Amino acid sequence: MFRTISQRLLPRCTSMRQKHTLPDLPYDFNALEPVISAEIMLLHHQKHHQTYVNMLNQTEEKFMEAKEKNDLKTMIALGPMLRFNGGGHLNHSIFWQNLSPNGGEPEGELLEAINKDYGSLENMKNIFSSATVAIQGSGWGWLGYNKTTKTLAITTCANQDPLEPTTGLVPLLGIDVWEHAYYLQYKNVRADYVKNLFKIINWKDVSVRLAFAKQ
Repeated sequence: MFRTISQRLLPRCTSMRQKHTLPDLPYDFNALEPVISAEIMLLHHQKHHQTYVNMLNQTEEKFMEAKEKNDLKTMIALGPMLRFNGGGHLNHSIFWQNLSPNGGEPEGELLEAINKDYGSLENMKNIFSSATVAIQGSGWGWLGYNKTTKTLAITTCANQDPLEPTTGLVPLLGIDVWEHAYYLQYKNVRADYVKNLFKIINWKDVSVRLAFAKQ
């Protein structure tokens, strides 16, 4: 049975049955050019995401050691590190799949949901872009699914806070606006980066996530 990335990864935070590993990209480092340069993709994936994975594994080990000792104070103190690095791993694992050199447009059930909740694809993009560009400091813009209202929702999360544990929304599409995701190419013009990113969105992946979120 299919499970979301967050469902597959989060249980490991407590079980420690196996260590987290850096997922392979589903395309070459230069495949998203000219929207995202190969240099950015290499650094973003091999350095930044790898660091989140490494720190998550180290923090989990410390957490499990504290748990075995019933050291509640240490367990609580490690919470922010688990959230930050675990969120960084979750968010980036979704982000890589959300992108594709083939680009395209949403279709079928996803397009119907966008039109129902936002009026049109362009309107959704405008709202999504405005919210994401306006993030103060570092964070993520998200298109999520609200299981209670059965509607799409656009929101933002600070730093590496993961969407589902933070808001209850199921993540469908995430845009990383940490400076390391775009600064080497777009400098401080975050709006151009976000605008261009819509050219390489893997809408098929977003559609699959929506279909399983509705189950």
